[in-house]
Amino acid sequence: MKLLVGLGNPGGKYARNRHNIGMMAVDRIAADHGFGPWRSKFNGQISEGRLGPEKVLLLKPETFMNLSGDSVQAAAGFYRLEPGDIIVLHDELDLAPGKVRVKTGGGHAGHNGLRSIDAHMGAQFQRVRMGIGHPGDKRLVSNHVLGDFTKADADWLEPLLEGVSDGAPALVEGNGGAFSNAVARRLKPDEAPRPARGSPATKAPPEPAKPGTDASGAPKPTSEPEPVQSILQKLVDRFR
Repeated sequence: MKLLVGLGNPGGKYARNRHNIGMMAVDRIAADHGFGPWRSKFNGQISEGRLGPEKVLLLKPETFMNLSGDSVQAAAGFYRLEPGDIIVLHDELDLAPGKVRVKTGGGHAGHNGLRSIDAHMGAQFQRVRMGIGHPGDKRLVSNHVLGDFTKADADWLEPLLEGVSDGAPALVEGNGGAFSNAVARRLKPDEAPRPARGSPATKAPPEPAKPGTDASGAPKPTSEPEPVQSILQKLVDRFR
């Protein structure tokens, strides 16, 4: 069994915050893959289902971001899960908007949700880092992460969430490459293949034949002249 944790803050006030992109991602996974209804447990909201052959528990902690570890520890303890069974989806300031990276272990880089989970479970859980960009000034970080996504952000946010959902089965199977490819296909769809130079699709259509010529341009043969004997016979018949 795998535990997928979407980090964020609970309540409608925070629902569209950049800090809540992890919760948005697990909501999309639940909807796209036919998970069960959300219900309250482990100081959060949980939904159960399958991704491929793997049984999966989705968790949205309702402890607020800086106490996320309380909820994760409660769920992991109940199902006897190890850190390697836990995948945390979260916002990442150090990645450009729409960029996604998967890693196992490492520091929390000041992210309060990761800091809390580290303190309860250790650092060896998997992280899906979802870029929201940096405002460029440390003094603006709090307002940036707690600010809502803009309408313009929808151009990359919606394809990103779709790609994370598409790749979720590969993610829980440990195939990070296939997961990343699924995200990339949504963010940068492949262009339709172009036909090879000189192929029928690129050749100019044939010009219409000129009057009096055939399709190859050669003159059409004219009808054969009427025989002289036939002409004389017509004259004889006329004066009989």
